[in-house]
Amino acid sequence: MSSFDGLGYEEFRRMAGDTSLNQHEKIGFPSWYRDGYEKAIFRDITGKLTNINGRDKTILDIGPGCAGLPRLLIDHSVACGHSLVLLDSPEMLSHLPHHKGVTKIAGFYPNCEQALDGWKGKFDAILCYSVFQYIFVEANFWKFLDYSIELLASGGQMLIGDIPNISKRKRFFSSSAGIQFHQSFTNSTDVPKVDFRSVETHCIDDAVILGVIMRARAQGCDAYWLPQSPSLPMANRREDVLIVKT
Repeated sequence: MSSFDGLGYEEFRRMAGDTSLNQHEKIGFPSWYRDGYEKAIFRDITGKLTNINGRDKTILDIGPGCAGLPRLLIDHSVACGHSLVLLDSPEMLSHLPHHKGVTKIAGFYPNCEQALDGWKGKFDAILCYSVFQYIFVEANFWKFLDYSIELLASGGQMLIGDIPNISKRKRFFSSSAGIQFHQSFTNSTDVPKVDFRSVETHCIDDAVILGVIMRARAQGCDAYWLPQSPSLPMANRREDVLIVKT
């Protein structure tokens, strides 16, 4: 199986059951990438995916994992009276608490139509956070996008968040701020090597993100390319896409 950083659906299933890994490592992050940042990440999400701030909404979280972020969404949804659907592997979902109004569906998105077709046109908000890079390699990402738009209600929003963009990363590491960041991180005087002419296989770049935006707009949606808050740990090399079904 080939996927981003060697990870994919089956590998995440294995990691979810690995008792030697903490909750951040189970979802593919070292602890310092997420520990202490999850509330700030959730604030950034709610500032963009604004439909989840209302009452009695229907929400889908694609690949929530098992760390703190889905727990914040669960607590928020329960408090707001939302109907929340969590879709991930059974191993990941087993770590998350059960609550009234929270439905867990085990499966690999977007190849899960049998479980989700009943919600077509009903979701007020869809969240896909730190997951698109795996779907991009392991699945048909046009099907991912097209099916997600089908699931959205009129006025529904989808946030494809925390997208690692190799083009943004190159721009950052060719800047003086990026060079200083790299040298501080590596405790060295090395200058990052950046080749703007190379195409990295299995990596998301500006062209992919622009393609997602244009395809969503071609289906009658509004779509926006958004920066992350500078307070987030990887804001200098990750970005978000917000899609609104009109």
